[in-house]
Amino acid sequence: MSDYEEFDEEEFTSSFTQKTFSRIIELIKPHTSSFVTFLLAIAIVSILDGYFTFLSKRIIDEGIVLKNVPLLQKLLLEYGGLLIVQALLVFVFIYVVAMLGEKIRYDLRNRMFAHLQELSLSYYSKTPVGWMMSRVTSDSERVSDMITWGLVDSTWAVINVAASAYFMLRINWKLALIVITIIPILVYAGIELRKRILVQFRRVRKINSKITAAYNESITGVRVIKAMVREDENLDEFKLLTGDMYRSGFRAAWLSALFLPVVQIISSLALSAVLWYGGYQVEPGFITIGGIQAFVSYIVFMMWPIQDLARVYAELQHAIASAERIFSLIDAIPDVQEKPGSHNPGSILHEIEFDHVDFYYETEKPVLKDFSLLVKPGEKIALVGPTGGGKTTIVNLLCRFYEPRKGVIKIGGLDYRDISLNAIQSRIGVVLQTPHLFSGTIRENIRYGRLNASDAEVESAAKSAGAHDFIMTLEKQYDQDVGEGGNQLSVGQKQLISLARAILANPEIFIMDEATSSVDTLTEAMIQKGMETLTEGRTSFIIAHRLSTIRRADRILFIDHGQIQEFGTHRDLLNKRGHYYQLYTQQFIRESEEKLDQEIRN
Repeated sequence: MSDYEEFDEEEFTSSFTQKTFSRIIELIKPHTSSFVTFLLAIAIVSILDGYFTFLSKRIIDEGIVLKNVPLLQKLLLEYGGLLIVQALLVFVFIYVVAMLGEKIRYDLRNRMFAHLQELSLSYYSKTPVGWMMSRVTSDSERVSDMITWGLVDSTWAVINVAASAYFMLRINWKLALIVITIIPILVYAGIELRKRILVQFRRVRKINSKITAAYNESITGVRVIKAMVREDENLDEFKLLTGDMYRSGFRAAWLSALFLPVVQIISSLALSAVLWYGGYQVEPGFITIGGIQAFVSYIVFMMWPIQDLARVYAELQHAIASAERIFSLIDAIPDVQEKPGSHNPGSILHEIEFDHVDFYYETEKPVLKDFSLLVKPGEKIALVGPTGGGKTTIVNLLCRFYEPRKGVIKIGGLDYRDISLNAIQSRIGVVLQTPHLFSGTIRENIRYGRLNASDAEVESAAKSAGAHDFIMTLEKQYDQDVGEGGNQLSVGQKQLISLARAILANPEIFIMDEATSSVDTLTEAMIQKGMETLTEGRTSFIIAHRLSTIRRADRILFIDHGQIQEFGTHRDLLNKRGHYYQLYTQQFIRESEEKLDQEIRN
């Protein structure tokens, strides 16, 4: 099971704190009128439920037994009129509760999504995507249901029990006391059983997650399993998991089956006491036949509200944990924040300086150490070196996805923290090693770089990036759907569309992070051509795995252990015969061998 699932299961037992309660009340405040409306409606409906049984007692005793036709007609008319009123109120509270639930979900999801847009890249780096998605979806659903339907059920249950107790006391206080003493026992039994059922269902969910993970690994890793002859061992491990699932599921089913009989037995004891004691009282006239019938109805009627209270109590634990997780997301503070007084200078196509910059993701693992670099406007800088050397961190700092732990980055001589985030990030174009396309058409994905661009501008950008030719071969051309994440296109095609998107955005600073490492030689040549268009007149940072991409860079920096080990032009660095020369020679030999192998296979 994934870390975030484990985290959720542990957090599931959260206690209901005053702070959490206060914040949940804050969610209701904007919708106070709807909240009060449905509470009043459900309260009246609950009281009428109890009153109908009392009215039935009067119909039997005062109308039917005494053969008082006028009173019987009056009571029946009252009964029918109140039924219509109750039906209208039921419609009102169901409609209002449904609308209120949607409004609260809408508010919560909007708040979370808006806050996610403000959070720094570091938050996304350390927080699982599934954890964030479940906050916005299932957790907001739970909290909304607790505030609406959970409150409806608990209000209905409490008022029903209270109304039943009141009318029983009016009919016969001695019998009422017998029944009332049973209520706490019913509530206690219901809550305790629900808690135990909940524990078992949590175990089932945990094991189910592990089974799903094991099943997924067995399918995706089937070649390795067969190559290593691991079928029998995998089957044994799977049997252990399914065995645990069976035992936990059996216990959950057994407790669930036990719940209703326990409640019914306790209720039957109360019912037996009423029938036994009430039967003796009918003869002397202490209670009527209608009174006994009403008591029996109240006892049976009280079983369901008490079961509802037990269920709502169990679900409340889910909702509380969900609320706390939601608030933990909303309370997350961005590592990179807008500095008060920051401004938009109108352009960032100026000199860029890294001035003695230190940076680390973890305190004990520095990534950049006393890093300094001066880049002139329009200069093309290539960053090469081993994995983990700090190349991507340099461009992440420039984009202000992160900020230096020590030192300063300047743009045009100004600390870039004095420039607004929007002013920097809206003028930087990024093409990544794994390009991301959004569901929709090719045209929509290219236009993502500038939403107000015309179709002609979109096509012009695609031509500049070298994407136009392959787009025209598609069935719907620019209106071709790319699929989720662009899965209908090849990696190279996605890269070309990403380039077109960046060209259309017309950035002042361009960053390309390993954009040609996963494509074939032909596509690489097309991407390089698009890069030449995009880098013209812009300051460019190119992180390259294939060194053929960066031969024309103004400066090539070999980055290792967070520092510049050597720099110069392609020719200068080859003449130095240092780190870059070794890297270039190794890559040249490897590519030559691959080309020779390909020719032999053909």
